[in-house]
Amino acid sequence: MKFLKILILILIIVVSVGFYLVNNSHYVQDRLLERAITNLVPDQFLDEDDTLRAIVCGSRSPVPSPNRAQTCVLVEAGDDIYIVDTGDGSFNNVNSYGIPWTNVKAIIFTHLHSDHISDLADFHLQGWVNGRDGKLLVHGPDGVKSVTDGFELTYSQDYIFRNSHHGDEVTPISNAGYIANTISLETPTFVNTNDLKISAFEVQHSPVEPAYGIRFDYKGRSIVISGDTIYSENLINKSKDADVLIHEVMSIPLLNTLEKTIRATGNTNLSKILFDVQDYHATAIEAAESAKKANVGHLITYHALPAPRNNIMESIFYRGVDDIFPNFTPSIDGTMVTLPVNTDEIIISHFGE
Repeated sequence: MKFLKILILILIIVVSVGFYLVNNSHYVQDRLLERAITNLVPDQFLDEDDTLRAIVCGSRSPVPSPNRAQTCVLVEAGDDIYIVDTGDGSFNNVNSYGIPWTNVKAIIFTHLHSDHISDLADFHLQGWVNGRDGKLLVHGPDGVKSVTDGFELTYSQDYIFRNSHHGDEVTPISNAGYIANTISLETPTFVNTNDLKISAFEVQHSPVEPAYGIRFDYKGRSIVISGDTIYSENLINKSKDADVLIHEVMSIPLLNTLEKTIRATGNTNLSKILFDVQDYHATAIEAAESAKKANVGHLITYHALPAPRNNIMESIFYRGVDDIFPNFTPSIDGTMVTLPVNTDEIIISHFGE
C-alpha cells in the first residue's frame, strides 16, 4: 500500500513537471508547435493511380447549414484539376485539401447564380500567388465575361498592392485577372485533349438561361454534374451509362415546413423565396429516377435544399429513393468518388480519411 502511494506521488510529480515544462519552457513549446504545424500540412493531393476523381467541396444550397459550403465540385482527371462552381465557403474547403494550385486548369460555371460564383476571387488569388502561369481561365454560359470583368474591376487595386509588395516574381501583374470563355452549345465540348473531354449540355432552371450540366469523360470513365435543374430529359440523355451522376436535390416537405415557420415570424420575403425555389429544382425522387433511366453506376446528391441537419431530416429528405435507385450517396462537404481507369470500380469515400 505504501509503495502504491509512493508510485502515485511520483506520477503526480512527473505530470506536474511535464505540465510546467509545456507551459513555461520555450524550447518545449517551440518543438510542440513545429510538430503541430507539420501535422497541419495536407498529404499529397494528387491520386498516385490514374483516376477520374470528384470531391464535393460545397454540398448545400443558399439555405445556411453548419459545416457546409455552397455549391462546388472539384474534378481531377489524371493530374489536371477543374473546379465546377465556386459557392460561398467552397474555397476554404478546397484550400484545406492542399491541392497543387498550378494543376488547376480552369473554373467552370454551370450558371451564374450567386451561390455558384461568389468565391471566385479567392480561387483566383490562391492560384496567382502559387505560381499560376497566366490568367485564370473561366468557362461558363453567356454572361460569364460580365462576371469576370466585374471581379477583375473590384479587385484591381488588390492586384496592384500585392504586386507592389511581393514583386513580379511572386505576383506578376500579367498573370492577374481572368480569361473568360463563353460555352456555346453549338460546340458543347469545350475541353478536348487526347484523354479528357469536358462537355456542356442544357438543363432547365428557368428563368436562369442558359443553365448547363457538365460531363467529364476520361479514359473510359465518366462523371456528370447536373448543375441546378428540374427533372430533365436532356440530362438523362447526356448522362447515359455514366459511371457517376452528381445531381442537385431539394426536399419539398422540408422546404414547406421551413417556409411555414419563417412566414410565422413575419418574414414574408424569405418565405416567398422558399416557396418560389420549388419550381426550379429537382426532388431526390426525381434525381433517383433520372439516375435509373440514364443507367448510371452511382448517384451522388448535392446542393441539398435545405441541407439535412440530423438523421430525421435526412430520412425525410431521401424517403423512397432506395426503392428507385439504391446506389446513391447523399454528399456532405468532402464526399469523394474515385474511378480508377481500366476498371469498373466506383469508390465512395471522404477526403482525408
